[in-house]
Amino acid sequence: MDIVGLIVQLVAGAIGGNVAGKANSKFDMGGAGNSITGAIGGLILGQILERVTGGAIPADAAATATQGLDIAGILTSLIGGGAGGAVLSGIVGMLKNR
Repeated sequence: MDIVGLIVQLVAGAIGGNVAGKANSKFDMGGAGNSITGAIGGLILGQILERVTGGAIPADAAATATQGLDIAGILTSLIGGGAGGAVLSGIVGMLKNR
């Protein structure tokens, strides 16, 4: 678990949450609500996706394997974070605005 992946997941989740909120007024919780819920969802699904795709390796092995940013890891974090943010924001927004 590296800090770059976590930041990408949080930001992508916040963006995904805002997109889901603005796509349908039933899901919208306002800018802050969409961003916070999306960031949490992005972090959760991003971590799950990282573990499933084999991104979970020990820190010392990761440090010796590469010296820089891994584009595949960043893309996985970006896709998982955005999707997780959209899904969780949609679910929470739907439950909140029933």
